[in-house]
Parts: sequence; structure tokens; C-alpha cells
Amino acid sequence: MSKYLEVSKIYLKQQLIWRADTVFQLIIMVTKILFAYLLWGAIFGNEQEVAGFTFPAMLSYYIISSFLSQIDTSGEIGQDISGRIRNGTFSSYMILPMGTLRFYIARQLGTTVFYGFCILGALVLWMVLFPVEFVLTGSWQIILAVLVLVGIGLLFMVQLNYFLGILTFRFQEISTFLMVKDNLIALITGALIPLVLLPEGIIMVMKLFPFYYVTYLPSMALIGKCQDEVFTGIVVLAGWSLFFAIVNRVIFARYRIKYDGVGI
Repeated sequence: MSKYLEVSKIYLKQQLIWRADTVFQLIIMVTKILFAYLLWGAIFGNEQEVAGFTFPAMLSYYIISSFLSQIDTSGEIGQDISGRIRNGTFSSYMILPMGTLRFYIARQLGTTVFYGFCILGALVLWMVLFPVEFVLTGSWQIILAVLVLVGIGLLFMVQLNYFLGILTFRFQEISTFLMVKDNLIALITGALIPLVLLPEGIIMVMKLFPFYYVTYLPSMALIGKCQDEVFTGIVVLAGWSLFFAIVNRVIFARYRIKYDGVGI
């Protein structure tokens, strides 16, 4: 356990080297919230509610969903694995005295903690500069359940991106997979628009898949909506995480023995 903790600490400290990346992440997040502020301010106009949201609730949703989407940097995992497999340096990870997937989970933990504190500070500053009533549930049980849901969601996203990365063993070039995934994730997780605005039939289908529970449901639950779905979300996300854990183990075990990459 201590070796994985060391990996997390190393990658947490490493983020201090790439300060420009952190600044750009913060700018993107604040810009997204500002855009939502202007757009939904115009849509609401003199209306008190739109699709069951008040303006403060809608903005609170965007603040929370932006935070959750920005602390998930697991997309880099697929790109890193793919690049290392193709240039032969992935062999250095295969000889580490730790599980490859667990290594990437520990790595993600370190980067998530760093970005989490930075982004939280930026959000506090934003709410000071643009004072808007922040809507948050008063139930500590829901808040704790959402934290569990978010943790499992981040774990699922690591496993998904790890899965896409190791597909390079089989397909060599997975840039198309990564591009499609990046473009879809923002929409199907509710990071662009609240999924409640979509037709009911589409939402029912999306509830069968994990993405509904990664960003959208935690954000909704924290503003006092869809709270009865949190436990279901934990079960569904845990099931999908277990599924990908098994799939990743099988694929890695099958194709690693065919990997002839060299280089450390």
C-alpha cells in the first residue's frame, strides 16, 4: 500500500512543475461557468424556473459539474499508455513491482487531489467576484453518499481510459477511439447541459450506463434533486467498475505476452 501512496505523492508534487497546465485548467473552468452564467441568465430572463431549475440552482449545477469534470484528468491515461506502447517504453511500466492498473489509479489520485484543491480555490474566488446564491442540499447523508459516488465515478473513468489505452496492444492506433470518447463524455455525463433537458426516453436508456452517474447525478443530488437515485448510482457504477476491472485484467494478460516493445 505504501508504494502506491508514494506514487500518488510523486504525481501530486509533479503537478507543481506544470503550473501553466494548472492555470489553463482553471481558465477553462471559469470560462465555462461564466458562459453558463451569461447564457442561462439570458434564457431565464424574467422567468422564475426553467425545466424545474431556478437560476441559482442552474448555476450551482454548472459550478459543481465543472468542478467534477475538471478534477477528472484520467483522459491523459489512455494517451500515455497508447504512446508508450507504440514507442516501446511501456515495458518500463510492465516491470514495476506493482500492478499496472493500480499504478495508474494511484497516479490519478495524486493529480486529482492537486487539481481538486486548486479548482476549489478558484471556485471560491469566482463566487466572491460573482455573488450568486449557491444552492446546496442540507442533508449530510446525501453529501457523504455523493462523495462515495464521485469516488467510484473517478475510479470508473480511470479504468475506462486504461481500457482504451491497452487496446493499443491490439489496434496500434487508437486516436479515433480517444477522439470519439472525449467528444461524447462531455455530453453524456451532463457536463455541457443538464441531462434533464433531454427527452425522457433517452434519459431512461442513459441510466443503464455509468456516465449518467459520473457527473450529472452527483451535481443534481448536491443541489437537492434526484437524491433518490444516489444509492442506485453507487450500485450501477460499482458494477461497471467491476466489469472493467475484469475486462482490463483479461485483455492485459492476453496481449502483454505478444508485446515486443523495447526501451526503458
